[in-house]
Amino acid sequence: MASKLMKMKGVVNLDGAALEKLSKAKLIQLILEQQETFSCQSSVLDEKEKKIEELAEQLGQLQQEQDTQKTQAINKTVNEPSSKKPEWDKDGNPKPSNKSKSDKKKRKRKKRPGCGNQSKWHLIPQEVHYTELKSCQHCGTDLIDRPGTAKPSRIVEDTPPPAEKTVVTEEIEETKWCTVCKKTASSKTEAALPGSDIGLNATIEIAYLWVMCALSTPNITAFFKTFKTLTISTAGISKMMIRLSNILEPVYEEILNDVKQGAAIWADETGWRVNGKLWWLWIFANKRSSYYWPDQSRGGQVVERILGPIFYGILMVDGWHAYNKLACDRQTCMAHIFRKIRAFIDAYPQYRSIMQFYLKLRRIIRDGEVLQAKRSTLDEFSFQRKLKKLRQRLHDLLAWKNPNAILADAIKKVRRQEDHILTFVEHSDGEHHNNYGEYIIKKGVLKRKVSGGSKSADGVRAYAIIQSIAMTCQLRQLSFCCFMKESLVQYIRTGKPMLLAEYETLLHGESKAA
Repeated sequence: MASKLMKMKGVVNLDGAALEKLSKAKLIQLILEQQETFSCQSSVLDEKEKKIEELAEQLGQLQQEQDTQKTQAINKTVNEPSSKKPEWDKDGNPKPSNKSKSDKKKRKRKKRPGCGNQSKWHLIPQEVHYTELKSCQHCGTDLIDRPGTAKPSRIVEDTPPPAEKTVVTEEIEETKWCTVCKKTASSKTEAALPGSDIGLNATIEIAYLWVMCALSTPNITAFFKTFKTLTISTAGISKMMIRLSNILEPVYEEILNDVKQGAAIWADETGWRVNGKLWWLWIFANKRSSYYWPDQSRGGQVVERILGPIFYGILMVDGWHAYNKLACDRQTCMAHIFRKIRAFIDAYPQYRSIMQFYLKLRRIIRDGEVLQAKRSTLDEFSFQRKLKKLRQRLHDLLAWKNPNAILADAIKKVRRQEDHILTFVEHSDGEHHNNYGEYIIKKGVLKRKVSGGSKSADGVRAYAIIQSIAMTCQLRQLSFCCFMKESLVQYIRTGKPMLLAEYETLLHGESKAA
């Protein structure tokens, strides 16, 4: 090949006079040699072009595989609840995850009303402590005989010191013969549940620490031993909570009935462990009640079993397909979708079209919030016309022309939920996110992280029942401890616990009498 190239260069360098001196046969030979050289060069070039095409194709496949792996990694982690991460900042743009604290404006933040501990001066003190000044703290001079002035410095609110010993009582029950019904009657102590040697106050406190403070049974045992001088085993706590949950079963059913009667329900589910095996903790809640339900399944049969086949309100959920089993107006959580698109924006900053899609989708949701707020001022025809235009905007947005592969994946995820994105606009109680459901289930997530789950099915069911009652009391601004005391005392007297509706009626009657 090198010799042919040298010959080719030699021929090219010949001038016209030299070519004229060559014979016809020699010229033909030179021309044939040049054709052979050019054909060899073209075949080499063809091979190189083919190699370049193969390498370009391999590069494209590697890039596609890399994008796929990156997208899969995003999909795995994007739905993890973020800590106070806003959907967008004040300026209307998504906040980059890698923004350093130094980039933020350094300004003194205004103290919001109600933050910090309130002053104690409105409290009436039960005791007055006089602190005598005996010597000067500066030089140590004796000041006992010198006159001084005394003035109130502050009001201090404190708790009693750790108990030196528990209150131990011997309960004596009286038995008598009834001459009317001809049966033996006996009195019942209200200091503890029947057959229990742990008092009601300690039982209720253990239940509160177990569910609302998410303490494990060993930590509850240590707390009572340290601060209450009460010794109780972890097995004893478990048996006590299971028995307590069985007693409160009617209250648990009352909460479920109240949830199903609401105009809006928020639902969610999280993983749980029962003796090391995978279970699921479900929540169904409205603004007044929260119902926790443990189950081995994460399928639609659980939703149908709890809420029935039809619900006439709006159901706010994430995109999990199990909720499709229920016939109702369903609103998908847009916070999950926005979080996923923001992750794509952070992972692929070179694709500006993803940002444009995000901003337009967010604009549609904000316009939906405005229309929802204005519904009471519009007649039905005007409202439906505006809602139809809003849905058409969403449909047109999802028909994005020539999207890149990443944007096409994001659009595909949004299109799957298209029928459930603007449902909230038609319901006054509806929201376009499931943040309330995430708030309710957070107690279960915290408990699972602390305790790792439950040892038995009875244990997780006990947790679900007591947690449902405690969270419902919190939502209704009722004292969990006071309700539990009244409910268990009524159980001791009648064999049936007091329901939440009965307790609220009792409180209403007492406030009216006062």
